Amino acid sequence: MNGPWTAGAEPQAYPVTRSGDLVHVRQAIRALSQQCGLSLVDQTKMITAASELARNTLIYGGGGTVRAGLVDGAGKRGVASVFEDAGPGIADVEQAMTDGWTSGGGLGLGLSGARRLVDDFHLHTVVGEGTMVTIIKWVR
Repeated sequence: MNGPWTAGAEPQAYPVTRSGDLVHVRQAIRALSQQCGLSLVDQTKMITAASELARNTLIYGGGGTVRAGLVDGAGKRGVASVFEDAGPGIADVEQAMTDGWTSGGGLGLGLSGARRLVDDFHLHTVVGEGTMVTIIKWVR
C-alpha cells in the first residue's frame, strides 16, 4: 500500500460516507496521536485538521476513505492520515488554499487552516477524478 507508513505497520482504513463516520475518524486520530506520544496541543491540532479534511471528503468529495497510521521518517515518529475521494476535484487550488476562503459552512478552517495545523501537508487533485490530501504531525 502506498503512503508514508511505518514499515510493517499497515494503516487502518475508515470509510467516510455519512456524518457519523467523522466521529470514528476523530477517535482513530486521537488514539493514534496518544499512542505516538504527541503532546496534547499537537493531538488537538491533528484531530482538528483531520476533522476538517474528513468533512471535506464527505461534503465536497461525495464520500471516500481515510487511511490513518503511524509513520517514521528522518529519525522522527508521527501520525499520518490520507483523505481520498473520487469527487469533482478542486478546480482552483490557489483559491481553495487561500486563508479564510470557504465554499460552505464548515469549521471555517478550510484547506489552508488544516495545512497550518500539521507539519506536512500534500494535496493532489484532478478535476473530474478526485482529491487526495496527506497530512502528518511529527512528535517534537
